[in-house]
Amino acid sequence: MKPERRADYLAHMVDAVQTALSYVAGMDRDTFLSDRRTQQAVLHNILVLGEAATQLGQAAPDWVSACPEIPWAGLRGMRNRIAHGYFDIDLGVVWTTVHDAMPALLPQLRAAQARLAADPPAG
Repeated sequence: MKPERRADYLAHMVDAVQTALSYVAGMDRDTFLSDRRTQQAVLHNILVLGEAATQLGQAAPDWVSACPEIPWAGLRGMRNRIAHGYFDIDLGVVWTTVHDAMPALLPQLRAAQARLAADPPAG
């Protein structure tokens, strides 16, 4: 896969995390659990995040393996759970994901972007 395609997927992932985090900024768990619009917006961004992780993993598995700090399987699994088990979504888990896991994920994704940018293009 061309480095610029990997960069595109990573950019989508970073954007999805930043957007989800912006939706819950200043919000507590109870407010999130009672705000259907924010729930839906966050879920959409988790889907985007997981889909980009899936596409990147399929297209550049060796590169993904070189970034073990990123929880690739968890990202794909959360996406699949939301997409295929929609009626069984645990919004408490979604809150924990956006409140606890995503802030930690963001610097990991940015580090992966920097590593990719520093890699010379294959050719």
